Amino acid sequence: MTRFLAFGLTLLLGLSSQLHATEYTIDTKGAHAFIQFKIKHLGYSWLYGRFNDFEGSFNYDPEHPKDASVNVEIDVSSIDSNHAERDKHLRGDDFLNTDKYPTARFKSTSFTPTGEDTAELKGELTLHGVTKTITIDVTEVGGGKDPWGGYRQGFTGTTEFALKDFGIDYDLGPASRTVELILDVEGIAKSMM
Repeated sequence: MTRFLAFGLTLLLGLSSQLHATEYTIDTKGAHAFIQFKIKHLGYSWLYGRFNDFEGSFNYDPEHPKDASVNVEIDVSSIDSNHAERDKHLRGDDFLNTDKYPTARFKSTSFTPTGEDTAELKGELTLHGVTKTITIDVTEVGGGKDPWGGYRQGFTGTTEFALKDFGIDYDLGPASRTVELILDVEGIAKSMM
């Protein structure tokens, strides 16, 4: 009997934390979310770019941050480095091969607070047909009501990985093997939409 009671309490506590979590839609329509990248060009300068088309959602409860989760889907062909010919090359077989792999996905597996407003977000990134675990260093920017009667929550994060880990091995030189992603996400609470 005691075992069943303990199990029931554990289940109820788990459900209550999930019930208090708010689901947010990432605000890409209002252009309040960005997936940007930077990589060294020959070791002499930084090349910056972004993905213009993506969508996703996240669950977050500041009282139970460990229960947070994130799902994002990216249209890889929307890569934009502010140079049409370079973007065409990046979409091709040497790099992203967007005809074969048009979509990248990120699905979180854990959210571990590391400070008052910082955390480590781990998850599976699928890019170029390869799925690997990555860790994103996250900082909470803020949350609150907006002027239109909704509620918003924002985060920023960074991660880096070797292109070769995802099967992209075009030789750009030793200084250009690692790419950094810069993620800025503002979500609108679905219950307020």
